[in-house]
Amino acid sequence: MNAPLVTILDDEPEIRAILTEALEEAGFRTQCFGRAREFEAALQRVTPDVCLVDLSLPDTDGLALVHRLALERGATVIIISGRAQVQDRVTGLELGADDYITKPFDPAEVVARIRARLRAGRAPPKSGNTARFNGWTAHFDRYVLEDESGAETPFSHAEGEVLRLFLDSPKRLISRAQMQDALGGAAGESFDRAMDVRISRLRTKLREDPKNPRLIKTIYGAGYIFLGDVGWG
Repeated sequence: MNAPLVTILDDEPEIRAILTEALEEAGFRTQCFGRAREFEAALQRVTPDVCLVDLSLPDTDGLALVHRLALERGATVIIISGRAQVQDRVTGLELGADDYITKPFDPAEVVARIRARLRAGRAPPKSGNTARFNGWTAHFDRYVLEDESGAETPFSHAEGEVLRLFLDSPKRLISRAQMQDALGGAAGESFDRAMDVRISRLRTKLREDPKNPRLIKTIYGAGYIFLGDVGWG
């Protein structure tokens, strides 16, 4: 079996070299790009396991690119950026990134985060690719939610991981620790904020009342519980 492929999109040659060395020593294959145009052209020929994307790119808006990767391709995306403000991290996660690492970084941490994402993504699913609940159908093979009228709303790979976790364990409390164990990523404020963002976006797509959601309930101090009746097919 081929080693996992990680694509690196960063306009700084030094960053590309550091990441390439660390990843290849850890057993990954890599492809590097300094421009978004070259990167997107390569995606027509190869499907990476993980995309590392810098936000400050000379030829495109990095956040818009992350959004396209997450929603149109369902790609696993980890942002690596010098933008360290909380709002930048929140925006990146809201647009579909699976993780956010700030510069300067420890290459070993990047390797660990990638391995965590791959473990989460390759965990054997308990169920199929289509789930029906409370008038909704979730198509995990196409990353879309379909309502009773047939209207479709796309969701990102990261949002899909959280949704599947809920749908695999309906009417059971899922703690933050259980979410971190199932989905990977470094525990702490960054992970908690990422989960809050993804759950908020799922509630919006499910047209939940933000003050009194019916399906995804927050149990303060304990975690979350999904209250829908779920059928897989």
